[in-house]
Amino acid sequence: MIFIYTLALWFLLPYIFLRLLWRARKQPEYLHHIAERFGFYSIQSNKPVIWLHAVSVGETRATQSLVNRLCANYPDHQILLTHTTPTGRAASEQLYGDSLLRVYLPYDYPFAVRGFLLRFRPKLGILMETEIWFNLIRSCQISSTPLLLLNARMSEKSARGYARFTRLTRNALVNLSAVAAQTVDDAMRLSDLGAINVSVMGNLKFDIEPPPEMLELGKQLREQFGLTRKIFLAASTRDGEEELLLDALKNIHIPDLLLVIVPRHPQRFAVVASMLEQRGISFQRRSKMAQAGMPLKGSSQYIQVTSQFQVVLGDSMGEMFAYYASADLAFIGGSLLPFGGQNLIEACAVGTPVLVGPHMYNFAEATRLAISTGAAIMITDVTDLVTVVQRLFQNPNTLLLMRQQCAGFVGSNRGATEKALQLVKQHLAN
Repeated sequence: MIFIYTLALWFLLPYIFLRLLWRARKQPEYLHHIAERFGFYSIQSNKPVIWLHAVSVGETRATQSLVNRLCANYPDHQILLTHTTPTGRAASEQLYGDSLLRVYLPYDYPFAVRGFLLRFRPKLGILMETEIWFNLIRSCQISSTPLLLLNARMSEKSARGYARFTRLTRNALVNLSAVAAQTVDDAMRLSDLGAINVSVMGNLKFDIEPPPEMLELGKQLREQFGLTRKIFLAASTRDGEEELLLDALKNIHIPDLLLVIVPRHPQRFAVVASMLEQRGISFQRRSKMAQAGMPLKGSSQYIQVTSQFQVVLGDSMGEMFAYYASADLAFIGGSLLPFGGQNLIEACAVGTPVLVGPHMYNFAEATRLAISTGAAIMITDVTDLVTVVQRLFQNPNTLLLMRQQCAGFVGSNRGATEKALQLVKQHLAN
């Protein structure tokens, strides 16, 4: 099976280059560091390496509490972060600067993963969430590199997909040194697929502390948006959702409401701007409000979002905590249409109540807990969204109660970092 899988990868090789070129049309960074994607690197470490793989922005942010503790607990080791997307790599640069190494994880070709392992010779590897790469896992097993799957999740949909390749999946999962899942359901699905040494650790995203500078930035954004305006944030929206939200905006009758839209992917900033222009909706770009971070009030660059603007387009990276901190209510994108949703914990961590659509299957347990504690409300469709937004803004006491419930929801679910560190200690010592 591994031979057939690898053969299929070779047939896909031309498509990989075409895909990089296609994605580079909107995000030129996809053409940077291409050699790394095939196992060729210009950097190396003179320290023992602890390696973590975080695919994109969400996974990279989720590693923050773990990375900080690893740096503190293992100062004689070099932390290496690998990514798949340019946005993940950029998020790593924003969070950690030059304090650790970062490269792209190579595509799952045997020669490429061998090149990666030979170059960095990690003492321990950590895959985050649902990263199951068959040749990579096999090469780690051959080279005696302990490999953990942490913060692991496995939705029913993903489990059905992996189950179609039972032998291939089982042979990969059995070679993982340990698996620590987010929930009991995730653990059961992974065990059914063949994983051994499976435990439940909770979700690392609960352990993230909002950076103080982002909270301050949130206060400044709120001043710019208008202290007396009602701020409704649409966070991490996906393709097709912005149209639905803009249609909803026409039917929400809240005086001086400001809708802040932050698309999930930066290559869509221009697309959403064009959409707003075509609809004749007055909007302000975040990037025009300040070119490099938010200047303090009184600066000549300090731009107020006047009442003539109905929408702010959040065309900036690395400021999601600040957007959440500036909002009265947040809708979590990727959930109105079947994309699986996005992380709602960041919003609750700063005390912002959230609305989610019916498609939160990638964050099912966190969503269930948030709804059960009263920190979140699930809406069924865009019509329901209009009704709920209208009701909440007309009942500030209800919004205040939801805000208070956010702290309990996040606080009662912390602790995943400690469990992850115990697994790291156990397998790094062996």
